[in-house]
Amino acid sequence: MTLREQNVSQLTSTTFDALVIGGGINGAASAAALAGKGAKVALIDRGDFAGSTSMQSSNLVWGGIKYMESNDFGLVRKLCKSRNHLIKSYPSTVEEIRFLTTITKGFRHSPRYLWAGTWLYWLMGNGFTKKPRLLSPKNIKQEESIINVDTSVGGFEYSDAYLHDNDARFVFNFIRHALDFGATAANYVESLGAERKDGVWVTKARNTMDGSTFEIRAKVLINAAGPWVDHHNKLTNQQTSHQHLYSKGIHLIVPQLTQSKRVLAFFADDGRLFFVIPMGNRTCIGTTDTHMDHPNAVVTDEDVSFVLENINKRLTLEKPLTPSDIISTRCGVRPLAIEANQGSDRDFLQLSRKHIIDTHDDTAHISIFGGKLTDCLNVGDEIADAVTQLGVTLTKPKFQWYGEPADSVKQQFMAQAERIGLDAMTPSTSSELLTKRLWRRYADKAFAMLEKIEADHDQAALLIEGTEYIRVELEHARDYEMITELEDFLRRRAKISLVVHHDQLRHSEGLKEACRMLFGDQADERFNAYFENNSGEAIQQAMADA
Repeated sequence: MTLREQNVSQLTSTTFDALVIGGGINGAASAAALAGKGAKVALIDRGDFAGSTSMQSSNLVWGGIKYMESNDFGLVRKLCKSRNHLIKSYPSTVEEIRFLTTITKGFRHSPRYLWAGTWLYWLMGNGFTKKPRLLSPKNIKQEESIINVDTSVGGFEYSDAYLHDNDARFVFNFIRHALDFGATAANYVESLGAERKDGVWVTKARNTMDGSTFEIRAKVLINAAGPWVDHHNKLTNQQTSHQHLYSKGIHLIVPQLTQSKRVLAFFADDGRLFFVIPMGNRTCIGTTDTHMDHPNAVVTDEDVSFVLENINKRLTLEKPLTPSDIISTRCGVRPLAIEANQGSDRDFLQLSRKHIIDTHDDTAHISIFGGKLTDCLNVGDEIADAVTQLGVTLTKPKFQWYGEPADSVKQQFMAQAERIGLDAMTPSTSSELLTKRLWRRYADKAFAMLEKIEADHDQAALLIEGTEYIRVELEHARDYEMITELEDFLRRRAKISLVVHHDQLRHSEGLKEACRMLFGDQADERFNAYFENNSGEAIQQAMADA
């Protein structure tokens, strides 16, 4: 029986203290916090964990510098503290990175004015990061020759942070924490709605893999369905004080544009921040900000044209980027929280990503609106407080439910890795040493990998061409990461489908072997299903032909 099957079978075995609907960043952090603090928790997601907004971000963990322009200093201060806390709690995963911002002639603010703002931003973050710098056009060109400074009047450099791995991987690690703390979690289990009976929420659920239905009982129901929070509230007949507006954002992944390990930031033609973000041996560029009436977003020709036009204006490339250069796309909606009585005609460009915990004491129902990766630890703690107020006893209320293991554990891992000569086994095409990679991705769970590699050095061999995945990681993914469909692995536990061309994956013998490791007798079925359902995910052919 697989790990997922075990968890699905456990969903009907008891009455939980809380059931979390949705396995994005809000739901994952909530489940980890509650389980870590001693609650009996279940979490379900109708697709895969982090399968929506939480896998479509820019991978940035930032303090919301853009909200300073709207004088939302309280939110900026909170997000800066949250960013700092994440860097300290996950030093191998959340890393400080420099942002170099170029200002062009005619922009609404001068470089010196904005530079002064970055100093205020730095101070609001308690001076936790490197200090800002003011740059002339000449300085910018010297440091980043790729930037077009013909119309530049200068710029500045400041710090925020980014996720070394992809956002969905970060989210899944909270799911993994929750499981380790005793939670029951299952992907591909859909909530069909819930009603309250005799003081308990009874949720009708469907296993989307086989169509079977069953009931899950919980004292508290937590709606963390991301963009679909409003939809699920209708299923449960909940009237809330807030609702969502939707803003679509896309990013394009292209070949590496610069060796720089900094983010290049500009103000796009529509006035919003526009980024060139390092992604290993690729570059991520974007984003857009388009109002949506619903959460189901797709990349359009207009989106691609906007991003390419903006980047080609701002960089001096040997050849302008075209749709044929696109390796993959990211596309999702930002769920923006507003008060329910404000309607849908708000200027969404002025709305922040702040989260709202909407609690109904009389029905023991909680909805989480808005939110972003940066503030996830606060979401978890606030949900734990809210559940406590609803009468659930947390047996370990002071337990720290997040963060990497203690430094002493890391040093023990490094010593054991050195003893077996792990770094000498690093594939020549890898961008980092195996010690750093395995610790960052798996922390103390990597000890078991060391034992397997010591027993058989072939376990450290590269498995899938064009990636950094070694054989032992696939065994771990099969046993502990609840991979149900091939896309779960390619797009969310890893970022392979973001950085490797679709056609290259289709013809990868290494990927076919990985499928056999992950799915056994169902390998061919899962492999073929992925490429049938994603016959142009990396690049929509219509765009390439545009």
